[in-house]
Amino acid sequence: MSIQKIIRISAILWVVMLMVSCGKDTTLTILPQPVVVANTVYFSKDLVPILTKNCAVSGCHASGGLKPDLSSDNAYNALINGKYVDLKTPANSIIYERLIGKLSPSMPMGQTNNPSNINNLMLAWIKQGAKKN
Repeated sequence: MSIQKIIRISAILWVVMLMVSCGKDTTLTILPQPVVVANTVYFSKDLVPILTKNCAVSGCHASGGLKPDLSSDNAYNALINGKYVDLKTPANSIIYERLIGKLSPSMPMGQTNNPSNINNLMLAWIKQGAKKN
């Protein structure tokens, strides 16, 4: 047997051993990098319509046919008083982590992607001070 055959056989055995010995015991989720939103994000004009359209629906925050009151004041108070917003570390805000799927249940429920760029808008709004504007 030639040296070249021995090297080839050894290489094939190493590949086979690596394939057999490799196992998956954890999953690493790579989150998409947020897109920088340079414009001012207005809670009432930019976020409330998206929240109303995607959150006040059956199987989500609507219960028994009753839709939650997501008027600007009520939605804002629910986010702030419920401690869903972290002004010190905006990317760790509960609302943002649920939108990007880092926390369960992810939102909007039953959707694989968030509509209307809400992830980036929400993060930008929080970074801009989560104003009641």
